[in-house]
Amino acid sequence: MVSSSIPLQGQGTLTVPAPHDTAQSGATIEQSAVKAAAVNFNFYYGAFHALKDVNLQIREKRVTALIGPSGCGKSTLLRSFNRMHDLYPGNRYEGDIRLYPDNTNILDHRVDPIEVRMRIGMVFQKPNPFPKSIYENVAYGLRVRGEKSRSRLNDRVEQALRSAALWDEVKDRLQSQATELSGGQQQRLCIARCLATDPEILLFDEPTSALDPMATGSIEELISQLRARVTILIVTHNMQQAARVSDFTAYMFLGELVEYGQTNQIFLKPVKKETEDYITGRFG
Repeated sequence: MVSSSIPLQGQGTLTVPAPHDTAQSGATIEQSAVKAAAVNFNFYYGAFHALKDVNLQIREKRVTALIGPSGCGKSTLLRSFNRMHDLYPGNRYEGDIRLYPDNTNILDHRVDPIEVRMRIGMVFQKPNPFPKSIYENVAYGLRVRGEKSRSRLNDRVEQALRSAALWDEVKDRLQSQATELSGGQQQRLCIARCLATDPEILLFDEPTSALDPMATGSIEELISQLRARVTILIVTHNMQQAARVSDFTAYMFLGELVEYGQTNQIFLKPVKKETEDYITGRFG
């Protein structure tokens, strides 16, 4: 794999890997199907117009990174994809967020937000394990869905923990409290909790900002592995991280989508000067 570097103003260089190998999927990055899309999407915190006419396609089994300065709307957009804003009064959506292949508008009032959150899981900036055992954290979503078979629960919990690269570390203490795990382990447990319900999309909101470099590397490696089975949308302030883990990148500013494209194109040859200025450190 060949990588390229670009200079950052006063910050050394930014290494941009070549596009990820797509041999396993049999499709190039350009050919990958659209899994979800924001269509003429607007969002309001009360009277404040936070997101303005956003149109963004999320490619299936690829990693899309949302970048931009603080307050630009990255996390607001991310949380809209599983209707987290429904939990707070005064928030309002306009436009569509479509989930394919069934072409469901997940913002439709007839669509159950709980079911949306099963199909689109979310991992937060700070690990948030439930005050339960490791086992019950992972089994939680399955129990909500009505699963009662102990053997099926055991199989799904093990499968999710293996998928989150955590099984070998916790298999002998599944009944221990999740809060006894390290920060990096807690974050991987939260990922396993999402994976247990077989989500179609995983949302990551600054998932490594509270972790040390070693734990950060583990999470990034896990994201790279998970792209083979699930679509991923990640918010990050770390330009190196966006370049390392994503296939596509969207640059946002003041609630608007400024530029979107393949990650190597966005970082090496952006179309918009605003994007170039942000990536090279001349702005933001």
